[in-house]
Amino acid sequence: MSGIDYSVWDHIEVSDDEDDTHPNIDTPSLFRWRHQARVERMEEFHKKGDDLNKSLADCRRRLAEAQKKVQELTISAKDEGKAELSKAQAEEKKLRKEEREWEKKRDDYNRDEKKQPWNVDTLSKEGFSKSVVNIKPESHEETEEEKEQKHKTFVEKNEKQIKHFGMLRRWDDSQKYLSDNPHLVCEETANYLVIMCIDLEVEEKRALMEQVAHQTIVMQFILELAKSLKVDPRGCFRQFFAKIKTADQQYQDAFNDELESFKERVRGRAKIRIEKAMKEYEEEERQKRLGPGGLDPVDVYESLPIEMQKCFDDKNIQLLQDVISKMDPTEAKLHMKRCIESGLWVPNSKPDDGDEKEEDATYEEVKQEPEEAKKE
Repeated sequence: MSGIDYSVWDHIEVSDDEDDTHPNIDTPSLFRWRHQARVERMEEFHKKGDDLNKSLADCRRRLAEAQKKVQELTISAKDEGKAELSKAQAEEKKLRKEEREWEKKRDDYNRDEKKQPWNVDTLSKEGFSKSVVNIKPESHEETEEEKEQKHKTFVEKNEKQIKHFGMLRRWDDSQKYLSDNPHLVCEETANYLVIMCIDLEVEEKRALMEQVAHQTIVMQFILELAKSLKVDPRGCFRQFFAKIKTADQQYQDAFNDELESFKERVRGRAKIRIEKAMKEYEEEERQKRLGPGGLDPVDVYESLPIEMQKCFDDKNIQLLQDVISKMDPTEAKLHMKRCIESGLWVPNSKPDDGDEKEEDATYEEVKQEPEEAKKE
């Protein structure tokens, strides 16, 4: 028995013959009675599961028929057939609701089944093996740094192949490519495809983005299927393609709904990234504009009285002196101090008499900044 994790037995029911019973009671008979009762409970529980699955399958069959009828009536129905179409649509809606209710009951049953304790009957069932008893230890939870490094290493090695998969269109082509490259069926591929979609949307290559988005959802569905079956994704991707290619309407609808939702999320993320890049660019430009005192000439210009703005617009020093002379000295001093700190006004840089070119050069920057402010 070496190699077995004995802690698992803590979850198994204690044998009935080990229970404390009254000495006058026939213990073997009691054991047989309890055993029979347990078997009957198990059979009743399993029958309940079978009935749920049958009911769900029947509901889905009727739903498929209703959907087909709605589709046919939508295409061919004339005015006199609108009532029949409305009735068929109502029936389809009712069956969809009924299907969700059966699915909920089945999920509840599956949860209850997992909680069932082990006993001598379940252990002796055909197909029970040592591998079930030898519960695998929980896998090591990767840190964010480990995940990032794992992703980086995988992409460096397989980037070309991932991009190729992202550009495929047909189900058969995708299945064959994954059959030839099963190592691509993993979270790292899905993560790279998501980033690839956002990059394409930022670059406004929307047709390509939608194509790669389709392949991203293909990979996500395969990974989800693997989780539900508790198997390695590389071992179940063929099941996904087999199911999606049979044109199962419900499965196809779920796939398309998830695809559309994903594309919306990609557009949202791309918009946020663009806005962030624009803000960073604007901040870089603002930093370049800052004057010797650390003030932005655009902000300072916009804070000036209209009369002073006109002076800078016209590069008219005399008019500026006249405006300042009519202002409150304290206010005028504050405005000129901010103009100097922003670079709008450079003290002691008056041009020599008659040197108009130098004067133009001195005020060219002062003029450009207000003009930029107006545009913004």
